[in-house]
Amino acid sequence: RLSEGRVENGKLRCMYHGWLYDSEGQVVQIPSEGPEKPKGPCRKANTFPTWEQDDLIFVCLSQKPAHEKPFASPHYGEKGWRTVRLVNSFTNNVTNCVENFIDVPHTTYVHPKIFRDPEGHKVTMDIERREGKVRIDYRNEKHKLGPFSWFLNPSGGAYQHIDVFHNPNITSVEYHFSASKHFYITSQSVPVSETETLVYTDLTYQFGWLITPFARFFVKRLGQAVIDQDLVILKNQATTIERYPDAFQNSRAELLHMWIESIREASSEGRDHMAL
Repeated sequence: RLSEGRVENGKLRCMYHGWLYDSEGQVVQIPSEGPEKPKGPCRKANTFPTWEQDDLIFVCLSQKPAHEKPFASPHYGEKGWRTVRLVNSFTNNVTNCVENFIDVPHTTYVHPKIFRDPEGHKVTMDIERREGKVRIDYRNEKHKLGPFSWFLNPSGGAYQHIDVFHNPNITSVEYHFSASKHFYITSQSVPVSETETLVYTDLTYQFGWLITPFARFFVKRLGQAVIDQDLVILKNQATTIERYPDAFQNSRAELLHMWIESIREASSEGRDHMAL
């Protein structure tokens, strides 16, 4: 695998036989044939468009990217903001992962005391599917948010909460508690196989000039605790769906799931997902 190779002056050295590849994937040296340029048939590796952003390297597996550039993690690296990045391997597919990351109903049962409790007050939502996105704006949400509710929402009033799915594999969650307290959860779900998804989660926050520099430990610990619970429940879901594939059901509150699936299915079938 060339991923195990070594970079030498802008070129990539394979660490098995030492073949050297330039930035276009062309083999420019085969040490066993001597120092001169290789002769004979052209040897060239496949190349793909790449983009470096937010301390990540994005790779497009087609020669014509669907987007001009990758989705930018909100406020990543901006002055006054901090980001904790978590990387986890989920035993489930991309579709079920992205649905989980913007699914509110499960939080009161999978993450009680950490994230939300079943408090019984009515929350409404405006949901829109347009241009390959599903956006949900929640109204009258004022759930207690774990052990830091006293700090994030001491008045117990309603706060702004927005969830967005960006095709094909990104979810962005926004919480705006006040003019100086904001929290974003940006998840990039990368398919490894049909049953494994590698997820890069950015927890980006601004809690005021006094608290923000010291909040990293608590944000990281609480964020990973929530993810650990999702790792268990998504593995459970994948096992059950595999065993009973025809028994999957949605409720009226889960329209966002069906819209996400419609967009991802359109993409996989080569249809215009931007028309949905």
